[in-house]
Amino acid sequence: MPVLLDILPTILQTIPYATLFIFSLAALISLLTTSVNRLLTNPQKTKSARKEVTEWNKELRQAQRDKDKKTVEKLMKKQQYVMSLQTKMMWQSMKVSLLFLVPLLLMWQVLGGFYSGRAVAYLPGIGANLPLPIFSYSLIWFYLLCSLLFGTAFSHVFGLIEVSE
Repeated sequence: MPVLLDILPTILQTIPYATLFIFSLAALISLLTTSVNRLLTNPQKTKSARKEVTEWNKELRQAQRDKDKKTVEKLMKKQQYVMSLQTKMMWQSMKVSLLFLVPLLLMWQVLGGFYSGRAVAYLPGIGANLPLPIFSYSLIWFYLLCSLLFGTAFSHVFGLIEVSE
């Protein structure tokens, strides 16, 4: 691990360079995972399956609310099919996660050692550390914020999710 830490220049341990580095790293990783997700999944198929599951759930809730036993029984006959659709959708979303799990864990190991308690970014009104036990270091929360921003933006660009959803 010390060899990997020697690769990163020490200037990246100070703000604003650390902030820009983590921002860029989050953008790069989000772009990479979104691109791979787009290549490994069929967004149209996923969208139609999600719509079908949502409609089935809506109909079932309405029938239960109306106490329409006949419609509930009819819909429950389709439950196995709906569950298989949900399983397929879950597997599609898990593919990319499983593919990137080990590389991301290694990256976090390196970054955690490199920054080891140093401030990466400041948020106005909060500072460098959040008053939460798990997310106290700015490395974690700043990366998560950036990753969420870029992940959502790239998912829209690549057509994995739509604004109307």
